[in-house]
Amino acid sequence: MASTKIFFIYLTIFLYPQTLFSLDKDNEVVQMTKNYKTAAFAGGCFWCIEHAFHNLPGVHEILSGYMGGTIDNPTYEKVSTGNTGHFETVLIKYNPQETDFEKLMDFFLIQIDPTDNGGSFADRGSQYRSAIFYSTQHEKELAEKKIESLNLSGLYKKPLVTEILPFKKFYPAEDFHQDYHKKNPFRYKIYQKHSGRETYTNSIKEQIAVSQKNKFFPNEKLKKILSPLQYGVTCENKTEPPFNNEYNDYKEKGIYVDLISGKPLFSSKDKFDSGSGWPSFTKPIVINAVYEKKDKKFFMERIEIRSTYSDSHLGHVFDDGPKPLGLRYCINSAALKFIPYDKLDENNLSEYKNLFDN
Repeated sequence: MASTKIFFIYLTIFLYPQTLFSLDKDNEVVQMTKNYKTAAFAGGCFWCIEHAFHNLPGVHEILSGYMGGTIDNPTYEKVSTGNTGHFETVLIKYNPQETDFEKLMDFFLIQIDPTDNGGSFADRGSQYRSAIFYSTQHEKELAEKKIESLNLSGLYKKPLVTEILPFKKFYPAEDFHQDYHKKNPFRYKIYQKHSGRETYTNSIKEQIAVSQKNKFFPNEKLKKILSPLQYGVTCENKTEPPFNNEYNDYKEKGIYVDLISGKPLFSSKDKFDSGSGWPSFTKPIVINAVYEKKDKKFFMERIEIRSTYSDSHLGHVFDDGPKPLGLRYCINSAALKFIPYDKLDENNLSEYKNLFDN
């Protein structure tokens, strides 16, 4: 509910009063570098949508704000009443040579419940409804075609109600709301988990992964091209020996990809020595790369991590990692393939080079 979110806002203001000050609304936010384009999506709490797009290839800037309402210069307080007609929206600046509107839209739709017309997850009210904003007729047609295909896909039990609306003036939200997941990672993590979004989107990612299971290679072929250890880990949910594996002590700069699909999963920038004997990371490169599943084997409950791209078993995630996120993605080397930084271009992974810029 809106009240849940407001509680976390007031809590953070009380603990970190220096983070609250307004952006200059006179700035023309949408006047961006000529080579970049913009896209705007509304998916409920803009903290969560902004976080989801973080590190996505081709995305160079994300702003939280308001769009589609009837008054100028809206504030969070006014929008949260649900009476201004605004949507909580994220404005995305992207490089069209690295990504495009359709890819961003596809990514966005997995972060939301597009069948909910009363808000988004725990946040209720018209300001939390979902929408895709188009700037051209082509973008409008892409959005209409996507909604139609999802309605026919069987992925959702109810018709999609995500609105397709013309791009209007965007008003940036107060500075407090920008990069909230970075400024207040602990409070954001609690809010995200208890909002219901994480559980729902994880179930959608699992359905997508299972539907793509044999897209790359059927299991019979995988048995022939993978080593017994690789096949055992990825297809039979086994665990490789600790310490005696390929990437536990590996310190080279680059990207770790899904062994089966070749899709990027983790970055060496997020790798750390956990002392567990397996490669450990603080987070996946992008939120959609993996999904979680309860694992109740061996008389205990753990959270299994699987690839969204191939449904292969990767490892487990634990809550004993380094701050601020506090997570440890404990991954089997046998489920990964390492691509060195200087070979990203030849492996069609050039867009991930910017992860290493700072």
